Amino acid sequence: MKNHTLVISAVAMAMFALVAPTSFAQRGTAMSKAQAIAQQLNLTPQQKEKILPILVDEVPKVQAIKSDNSLSKIQKLQQLKAIHKQTDPQMKAILSPEQYQKLQAIRQETIRDAIHTGR
Repeated sequence: MKNHTLVISAVAMAMFALVAPTSFAQRGTAMSKAQAIAQQLNLTPQQKEKILPILVDEVPKVQAIKSDNSLSKIQKLQQLKAIHKQTDPQMKAILSPEQYQKLQAIRQETIRDAIHTGR
């Protein structure tokens, strides 16, 4: 019975790895960055529960845009703003006004980094 469960678990993990939109390494990096942002925002445990999944989804998209050298600065700006615009209503509903203002500053810094340094 133990071996059967182990085999099922292994198959499930392999299938997940094949269909996962991002790799485990990317997911780990996204989680690290998301947690860093959460820490900067000084989130409550309830806020973290709601915000972290949004950030973990957003971070790889932002990183991809920042590292895409085929995009012009204006294209990067437009694409980053579009990503932020998608999640902005959710963020605003969860965060306090001070936290939201801090998030806006973090996002502006991300945009500046992408445009000026291409990272």
